[in-house]
Amino acid sequence: MRITTSILALALLGGASGAQAQDISVETMKAVTQELSSDAFEGRAPGSPGEERTVALLEREFAKAGLQPGNRGSWVQDVPLVEITAKNVTPLIFTGGRTPLSLAYGPEMVAATYRITPHVAIKDSPVVFVGYGINAPEKGWNDYAGLDVKGKTVLVLVNDPDYAMEGLDGPFSGRAMTYYGRWTYKYEEAARQGAAAAIIIHDTVPAAYGWNVVQSSWTGPQHVADAANGHMDQSEAIGWITLDKARELMAGAGQNLDALMAAAKRPGFKAVDLGVKASLSFDNAIGRHRSKNVIGLLPGKARPDEYVLYTAHWDHLGRCTPAPDGDDICNGAIDNATGTAALVALAQAHAKAGAADRSIVFLAVTAEESGLLGSAYYAANPVFPLEKTAGGVNMDALSMAGLARNVTVIGKGKSGLDAYLDRALAKQKRVASAEPTPEKGFYYRSDHFSFAKLGVPMVYFEGGEDLVKGGKTAGLKAAEDYTANRYHGPKDEYDPGWDWTGTMADLRLYYDIGRALATTRDWPNWAEGDEFRAIRDSSAERRK
Repeated sequence: MRITTSILALALLGGASGAQAQDISVETMKAVTQELSSDAFEGRAPGSPGEERTVALLEREFAKAGLQPGNRGSWVQDVPLVEITAKNVTPLIFTGGRTPLSLAYGPEMVAATYRITPHVAIKDSPVVFVGYGINAPEKGWNDYAGLDVKGKTVLVLVNDPDYAMEGLDGPFSGRAMTYYGRWTYKYEEAARQGAAAAIIIHDTVPAAYGWNVVQSSWTGPQHVADAANGHMDQSEAIGWITLDKARELMAGAGQNLDALMAAAKRPGFKAVDLGVKASLSFDNAIGRHRSKNVIGLLPGKARPDEYVLYTAHWDHLGRCTPAPDGDDICNGAIDNATGTAALVALAQAHAKAGAADRSIVFLAVTAEESGLLGSAYYAANPVFPLEKTAGGVNMDALSMAGLARNVTVIGKGKSGLDAYLDRALAKQKRVASAEPTPEKGFYYRSDHFSFAKLGVPMVYFEGGEDLVKGGKTAGLKAAEDYTANRYHGPKDEYDPGWDWTGTMADLRLYYDIGRALATTRDWPNWAEGDEFRAIRDSSAERRK
């Protein structure tokens, strides 16, 4: 039997949203999620046997659903990647302070490189604390002002200077993280400044996850996009250190970390040369491979050269830091076997409903966990023109906390797609809420961002925290439990006891938004003044 949710849930939502909603199969969701997150898929790391199994599953399921191969007769788009695995990592040693400090790889520090090179050696590199490591001329903020860090190691704080504010009116949007707060930006700017190494000081609250997440995410194979220059314009080494070890380092250099962190929040902060030197070395095992984005197409009947996009990333971390019981497979059941399964279930529903006016594209991307590499590659090399893409929906880590009265919109108010979501929510008598934790920077952490940067409006929302059973207290508890105990760890595994009611209600929203986009002549745009508005306006001219 194909169902979407329980009779009780339907009653709470005011009934199903039409006959087509019943075509979204919870059995498909369960079966595909369970299979993708089984140990046989080994955590779905790009370039692994798990990738081969994942791609084969998606090709099979897309074909069974009634889709066509989306890339000129092929189900896949090749994504050139390089896998870099650090070997023989020495401790990160700081000398020149009151006493030498040696940080162990894994529990106290992690290190990697974007450079495609067999060996990295940082020797006696002067260490400079550069605050938040931000250079934002439009905001009159430059932590590197008057500073030459060529050949040096920079220590950087995570997030923005005003992340602890209650409101959103600070120089960097207050509590809401901007791209300047993301760890990816910190390394990008350090490389532009010529730093030999860039080390982020981990702090759980502004990072939005514990050290366990850093350790599991950074101590296995890392992936970068292949590049002709081998990324030799990047810093030699990048990494993180724990907050406790950062305090020891600062104390040994005659500094107080809390005082430096407070100073770094204020405009006009001046970088501090710590008078210590850093040394670190490691070898790299390098392997090139072509990972795969998987693309299915439901051609439109009236305007097949206009497109609506559904995206989800199929990859996860593969084998990672073992749990206490020895389990070293990061199965990624929630993140993101659920979203990948949703592509299949929605493909089934749309195909059964028949062709819409516009074509609908189902895109399962690779290497999201490595920095949105698969979606970035598609956006830079689109199979279907971005200026002819009306908009889309991104699905990442669907909630199993149960039915909620709301959904949490990442980037609420940024584009005209909010209206499509609101109409879909009204059918279920639910509401859209802004992010309760904008300081976590979720807008920059999933694949919609790759398309937004190039002008395509994408809506991305998560299961809400105001649960029908237990309210906001229960919702917050469930979110915190997942982050602390399963996120990017070996215990993100399929659970037969999951409550699917909230997920299936959310899938009806994804369906309704996509179907509405596929039947309208509207071209949704970004809000006036949004950073992505200009590029969308430019693409509108090309569309003519």
